[in-house]
Amino acid sequence: MSKRKLTLAMCSSVHGFQDGLSSSLYILLPVLAQTFGLSYSQVGMIRASNNSAMLLFEIPAGILSERFGERPLLTFGLVCAGIGYLSLTTASGFLTVVLSLFLAGFGAAFQHSLSSSIISKTFQDTGRRSALGIYNSAGDGGKLTFTGCMSLALGMGAAWQHVVTGFGLLAFLMATVLFITLYQLDVGNRPTSQVNSEAVPGIKRWGIRDRKGFTALALMVFLDISVQGGFLTFLAFLMIEKQVPTHLAAFAVVLTLVGGAFGKFGCGFLAERLGVIRSLCLIECMTAAGIITVLLSPTLVAYCLLPVLGFALQGSSSITYGTVGDLIKGDRQSRGFGAIYSIASAAAISGPIGYGLISDQFGLSMAMLAMAFVVVLPIPLSLLLRPALTQKFAQ
Repeated sequence: MSKRKLTLAMCSSVHGFQDGLSSSLYILLPVLAQTFGLSYSQVGMIRASNNSAMLLFEIPAGILSERFGERPLLTFGLVCAGIGYLSLTTASGFLTVVLSLFLAGFGAAFQHSLSSSIISKTFQDTGRRSALGIYNSAGDGGKLTFTGCMSLALGMGAAWQHVVTGFGLLAFLMATVLFITLYQLDVGNRPTSQVNSEAVPGIKRWGIRDRKGFTALALMVFLDISVQGGFLTFLAFLMIEKQVPTHLAAFAVVLTLVGGAFGKFGCGFLAERLGVIRSLCLIECMTAAGIITVLLSPTLVAYCLLPVLGFALQGSSSITYGTVGDLIKGDRQSRGFGAIYSIASAAAISGPIGYGLISDQFGLSMAMLAMAFVVVLPIPLSLLLRPALTQKFAQ
């Protein structure tokens, strides 16, 4: 295997592992709610604690990589994630659960921007878009693997503490393999020359080529991810309201992530064929229609529709994230990706909390309808992105 392919494989593995750990919470949250007697809003706050750490430290991770290199920080993030999941097994209540998952989220912050930066540098000559597409798809593969394993283990009667302990120990093993492999590949080293960002004033310090285009993209990402986080957080609870047993309700998340894995991969090609704006309009409309249909359908029909909904729900991320490279200069890749992923983390925080509050106040069905409305808001925003894309491809 060539150096470029092995580098992509390792970065994709880290992405899949960290995203898998985070997504396993969708399966674990109903169990934690029953164990500790939590409300919907508390469930949203628990999920948000994990994402809030990523919001706070995604950009600092990108900046630190300019001084220390990506490899040690990626390893550090995996170690922190492992400690967070191991500490979760000893949690005694709501507060300790929140703190444990905050630490795990802190570790996950040292992943997206750093891995994306490594791939962008490694494939700077050719194949950057396809490599980043594979990297994004790997995250969904990890989500599917971890949620599937946890759903199966809990369905077979395993204690959730034992499953979480296994995930924590795997994080330490992954950290060791990652560091040794990237060291042998001579990838992610400490930069020999550092970016003198202090000499670059204002917005240009972040490498943003088009301020209006980047602002529109940021808003689109925020709205899109808030719906993704809210829907996946409360999907199992929706199925429980349809009189589905807890372990089978959790399997609904797995089905959605199956579709999401194909959506992340396929929507990248869709954007190349139809264009960013047209493909985004199509996918967001599919998502809104899918959420409403799943909400109103009988249980069996809803389960059958979930993979299709997952395709659109998560596939939109490949369209939006794939546009970041068009708006960010090459020497600011870590910062640019860090900024977008921080915005996504903010959305992942506000989504579960906001829709959790709506569920407590007006019911889960009203929250689902609110998601269907919000997910179409990026469509008019996408029109503001057109000048930036036209200018990029005209160069």
